[in-house]
Amino acid sequence: MQKTLKSVIKSTDINRDLIFLLIIGGLYSLGIFLSNTFVNVYLWKQAGDYITIAVYNLAIFIFQPLTFILAGRIAKKVDRVIVLRLGVSFLSIFFLTVLIIGEKASTYNFVLGSVLGIGYGFYWLAFNVLTFEITEPETRDFFNGFLGVLQSLGGMIGPITAGFIIAKMTKNAGYTTIFTVSFILFICAVVMSFFLKRRQARGSFYFKEVLKERKHNKNWRKILHAHMFQGLREGVFAFVITIWVYLVTKSELSLGMFNLYFSGFSFVFYFIATKLITPSRRKKAILLGSLLLYLSLFVILFKTTYMTLIIYAILIGIAYPIINVPYVSLTYDVIGKARKAKEMRIEYIVVRELFTNIGHVLSISLFLIVMYLYDPEVSIPLLLIVLGAGHLFIYIFIKDIYLSSVDSNKNELISDKIIDDKNR
Repeated sequence: MQKTLKSVIKSTDINRDLIFLLIIGGLYSLGIFLSNTFVNVYLWKQAGDYITIAVYNLAIFIFQPLTFILAGRIAKKVDRVIVLRLGVSFLSIFFLTVLIIGEKASTYNFVLGSVLGIGYGFYWLAFNVLTFEITEPETRDFFNGFLGVLQSLGGMIGPITAGFIIAKMTKNAGYTTIFTVSFILFICAVVMSFFLKRRQARGSFYFKEVLKERKHNKNWRKILHAHMFQGLREGVFAFVITIWVYLVTKSELSLGMFNLYFSGFSFVFYFIATKLITPSRRKKAILLGSLLLYLSLFVILFKTTYMTLIIYAILIGIAYPIINVPYVSLTYDVIGKARKAKEMRIEYIVVRELFTNIGHVLSISLFLIVMYLYDPEVSIPLLLIVLGAGHLFIYIFIKDIYLSSVDSNKNELISDKIIDDKNR
């Protein structure tokens, strides 16, 4: 596999840890796509209201950044790979908990969201840091693109398989089955993490210093603002569209088909984006993808049918790769060229995720306020129009980011072989 990947990108920088990190990312994606889409529906079928679903997702986005800070301290003092194992272990515990409490899940929506948020926090801190350390500018676009392909494969296989299983089995037997499979996949991810080279770190945790760095580094400040607006869109869209598909079709299999169309087009366009989007084309690609993502929303706002939802799935399946491949790479390059990136790379990742989750929490908090005050049928579409513009603000902030082609700090990172010592 290592030789095959080297031949694809014509690089000798493909190493063993990069391959295992991609495998772990693939297992994670399959496990999440198989079940997590249907957790929202599972809770909806028990409670039948948006508030329960919103509180569940709010708990995720509250505990995720808090865990990020804790995970950053552990990664700085102990080992990044251990943090990764903690992440997939908590994700395993989440699905095990869902299996145990069963039809009482909606009662414990905040607790379930908290456990999942802790799992996300540990996992993504470690995965993001390992991505930054294992990849270099020459392999970063490839890694993000190939990871996107694996995520799309998981998105294609997982939801449609889960939807078919749920549709064919009686009562909640289908949900029990898919949650069990996800539990097993995360156990496999834990096992795969033992093949990664241990990466210990020394030094203090400079969280406050990196937070203050945005006052001195305009590129860092702009990328943080971009991530906050990204979170504003993702917070509500993470569950509203899923519930809409289910309400229109009353079928988990149809929800699986929705995700199949979305992931299928993402799969193709991640390949295209990886090949065509060079560093010089990143900003234009982000603008194009953001416009497409926002305009696609109007396909479903005025006439919400299963057909318009499928068209929406196709459009966002095209838009996300065009945005994500250059956006994630640009973010890591900004961090790589920031002050003391070698010593404080973990802190930079933590602060970035903190701003993303601030956007998530603001988004869902606004949603909850609107749900208490106004009629959901009228207010939700208007809210989606406002929050859906989040990715357009990404371009507004990143368009003035300029990175020099040669940077002494990055050269120091390479000379110290930080890749031997990641987003989204």
